[in-house]
Amino acid sequence: MTRQLAIVMLAVASIFGRTAESQRRELLYVSNEASHSISVVDTRTRSIVRTIDVGFRARGIHVSPDGTRVYVALSDDVPMKESSGDRIAVIDVTTGKLIARYSSGSDPEQFAVTPDGKTLYASNEDAGIASAINLRSGKVVASTVVGIEPEGVAISPNGRWVYITAETSNTVSVIDTRTNKAVSTFLVDVRPRAAAFSPDGKRAYISAEVGGSITVVSTATNQPIQTISLEHGEGKPVGIVVSRDGKWLYAANGRTSSVSFVNLTRNEVAASVPVGRRPWGIALSRDGRTLYTANGLSNDVSVIDIASRKVIATIKVGNRPWGLTLGYR
Repeated sequence: MTRQLAIVMLAVASIFGRTAESQRRELLYVSNEASHSISVVDTRTRSIVRTIDVGFRARGIHVSPDGTRVYVALSDDVPMKESSGDRIAVIDVTTGKLIARYSSGSDPEQFAVTPDGKTLYASNEDAGIASAINLRSGKVVASTVVGIEPEGVAISPNGRWVYITAETSNTVSVIDTRTNKAVSTFLVDVRPRAAAFSPDGKRAYISAEVGGSITVVSTATNQPIQTISLEHGEGKPVGIVVSRDGKWLYAANGRTSSVSFVNLTRNEVAASVPVGRRPWGIALSRDGRTLYTANGLSNDVSVIDIASRKVIATIKVGNRPWGLTLGYR
C-alpha cells in the first residue's frame, strides 16, 4: 500500500467514524427517587423517550465505561440491614431493559465504576462502609469501613484510588483498589457530598454543602491544599463535575438553586447560573458544551449552555429527580 493511499483510507475512515458518531443518539438517564423510575431523555429533542420502573428509591446513576450498561443505586426504607431493595440495578442501553440487580450492601447511595469496567464501589450510607462489587459476578467482594454516613464516590483516572466522602464525620476516606483497604483519611469542610478528580489525576475536588465550598486536594499526598468558597459560603454545593480539559468545575448548589462555574486556573467562581429548585446531580455532555442538572423539588432537568451561561431548556421528568448520567445509543 502506498503512503498516499494509506492517508486517503485513514481520512475516509475518520469521516465515516465522525458520521456514525453524529448519528448516534445522546441519551440522558435521570434517576427519580420518589417515583422509583428512570427517565430516558433524547438530548436532541429534549423529550422523554422511555420511562423505566425500578421498584425502589433510585439515586446514584452512571453509565459503564464501555457505554453498554447503566447502573443505578436502589434502596428501600429498611435501615441498617440489607434487603432485596438494596441493589445496584443494571440496565441494558440498547433495549432499555433492566437485566440484573446486584447485591450492594445496605442502603447504597452513590457509586463509581473503575475505568476498566470490572469493579463498582458503592457507599453504604447507613452502615458506614463502602462495598466493592465485582461486575462480572455481581457479588460484593470487599467491604471497607469509612466515615459516618458515606455518600460521594470517585475513582482516580488510573483506577488506583477511591475517594469516599462522609457527610457526618466531614471526612474523605482513600481506598487502595489493589488491596481494598483504606490507606488514608482526611478532614474537609462541613458536610462533604461529592468528589471528582481532575483529568490528569493530580487533583481531587470535594463539595461541602454546609461549608458552601469546594476543597482542593493534592492526590500525591491525599491532603487538602485549598478551599474555594462558593457564593461567599452560601453556594451549598452537592453534585460536581470537572470539564474534560480540567479548566473548569461545575457545582450544583441544591439549597440556592444555582450552578457555580469555578475557574480551576484561578480557583475562584467566575459565574453563577440560576436553575430549577434543589439541583442535586449534574452531568456534562461529551462535547463539553452543555450541562444538565437534576432538580429535585421542581421535578425537572435544567439544560445549560456553557458558552452563554444560561438555561436554554427545562425538561419535566419524574418525581424528585436525584442524579443523571449521559450515554449513547
